[in-house]
Amino acid sequence: MANKRDYYEVLGVPRGSSNDELKRAYRKLAIQYHPDKNPGNKAAEEKFKELSEAYEVLSDSKKRQMYDQFGHAANAGSASGGGMGGFGGGGFNDIFGDIFGDIFGGGAGAGRRGRRSPGRPGADLRTQIDLTFEEAAFGAEKTISILKNISCEDCDGSGAKKGSSPATCSQCHGSGEVAYQQGFFAISRPCSACQGTGEVIKDPCRRCNGSGTDRKKSQIAIKIPAGIDTGQKLKLSNEGEAGERGGPSGDLYVVINILKHEFFTREDADIICEVPVTFIQAALGDEIEVPTLEGKVKMKIPAGTQSHKIFRLKNKGIAELGSYGRGDQLVRVIIETPTKLNSEQKELLKKFAAIEPQSSCPQTHSFFEKVKNLFG
Repeated sequence: MANKRDYYEVLGVPRGSSNDELKRAYRKLAIQYHPDKNPGNKAAEEKFKELSEAYEVLSDSKKRQMYDQFGHAANAGSASGGGMGGFGGGGFNDIFGDIFGDIFGGGAGAGRRGRRSPGRPGADLRTQIDLTFEEAAFGAEKTISILKNISCEDCDGSGAKKGSSPATCSQCHGSGEVAYQQGFFAISRPCSACQGTGEVIKDPCRRCNGSGTDRKKSQIAIKIPAGIDTGQKLKLSNEGEAGERGGPSGDLYVVINILKHEFFTREDADIICEVPVTFIQAALGDEIEVPTLEGKVKMKIPAGTQSHKIFRLKNKGIAELGSYGRGDQLVRVIIETPTKLNSEQKELLKKFAAIEPQSSCPQTHSFFEKVKNLFG
């Protein structure tokens, strides 16, 4: 015991550290010095034993209290043999499963949790679908064609020749894992004979050569929700590549692309439409026809309407995705200046300009007054 280092020093933490701080420190060092990462390195193995012993004591509140009072002498009985005596406690087992279950494929206990699911999972797929503005606004049902691996029809995805079936792997006895000793730990790895499936195919299917999958073009129906936007994705579970030898299928992700519309642009659930009007209509007021997603409607514009004035048509926009609400249509009025005037029109406009009071165009008058005051 005289040669043992202080447990806090071993873990690189100060006295008074919380349990979470102890766990983080142990996790980091245990990964670094684990024998499976340092095969044949005796120094790393000894370091790992030392770390395990230190954490096994300090993670137990009673043992830690005794150690803080009496040092290594307090746990001489239970900590002898490299800290293995305390492995039955909850604290060490919890972190053991947390660390090595993630890093080394499930740890020694993986085989005891039950036989692995046979087969390799299928890959996820991604495709794009183009929608019209209206389809995105109101929703639609579409059918897409996609080339993917499907379950082999001859062997029903088992990979074995019709009339036969996969056999239990003789090397791992169906568990899909093989355990071996590394230092003082028993480590489990996927069985190399069956690639972790627990089964071997002695007589493979001729059509799929034992993979359990076949390449084929599939037609898939998709329900497009109202209000979907460009860049959003739809996830179709189990519509990706079929898994090999009975493994689960992957998912299909459909990326949405909305085609441009002749009149409308989109801003969240609102749509924007620019409508040109003549100088006369804007000055005197008028009732104009405006396109909407559901056809034309009449809209009044008051006399004296300015260019880029926005009028709102309630509930004429796009459905709000995932709710019952609906956006509005924003109508931006653009006043079109007349061109190619004839002589009579020009003369009338000159007369109009001569008799036009400044009060009829207050913004213009105000702007030039400010310019005059600023520059003289």
